Amino acid sequence: MAQRALPERETRLGRPRGAVGRAPHAVVLVLPGGGTAGAGRRGTELVAAASAVPLARRLGRASSEDDPLVTHIVHYRHGARVRDGGAAGGGAAGGGASRTADCAADAEWAVEEVVRRYGDVPVCLVGADIGGVAALRAAGHQAVASVVALGPLLSAADESVGDAVGAGPVAGGEEPVQQLRGRHVLIVHGTNDTRCDPELSFRLAERAKKLNAEVCRFEVHTDGHGLRGYAAEVAALTQDFVLGTLCGGDLCRPLTDALAAPPPLGLRMPLASGFGKNLR
Repeated sequence: MAQRALPERETRLGRPRGAVGRAPHAVVLVLPGGGTAGAGRRGTELVAAASAVPLARRLGRASSEDDPLVTHIVHYRHGARVRDGGAAGGGAAGGGASRTADCAADAEWAVEEVVRRYGDVPVCLVGADIGGVAALRAAGHQAVASVVALGPLLSAADESVGDAVGAGPVAGGEEPVQQLRGRHVLIVHGTNDTRCDPELSFRLAERAKKLNAEVCRFEVHTDGHGLRGYAAEVAALTQDFVLGTLCGGDLCRPLTDALAAPPPLGLRMPLASGFGKNLR
């Protein structure tokens, strides 16, 4: 079968939510999952972008008069990837690494676009799946104040990365953590994730914690890769973290406990069922 390249498409920010029409004090960029390489990937990416809407909407609605907040979903570009396992689309290893690098570059572009549109405002990157890895990699931008990685799609053997991204896997395939210095970092992972071993995010958090005390990680027991079983609790935790790190609000007790606890306790904090009904 002849190989067909996906049409080229530019990275863009979705429509603003929250304090639209006002000068925001902070901006949240929501980075969706990126689907998989190969035929039908564009469709899965559209579904992933749509699944990010509830969280983006929730964070936008959390904006206040005193601390106006704007939220954008980042729509990734669709480069000239080849369908049906061609060289550009790649296999599970090559294509996955290339796609992760692309999404991280898109995240960096999105932060630059926020600076261009809104000026010198703090930014929080909130990513899920491949977007979680992109958020972590793009955290080195000086405008980024905090990062949330939900079920980040890490790879134990991913050693290749495009030159466009400043923070790619280092020798041995480990994700970099140097760019997380000075950032507030929250990682959330389901213990029953079958797409990505939760221990990978634990090991990343463990390395980051050695450089930066403002790192915490929560485990969602019995939940899978998409964290759908406890979506309300995960959204509530994310909202509290975003408002606390961007708008100077008090963090909820579970977050302050996780940040203060020494490893491994603060990196294996259980997210309680029903969390968010009574945050503080």
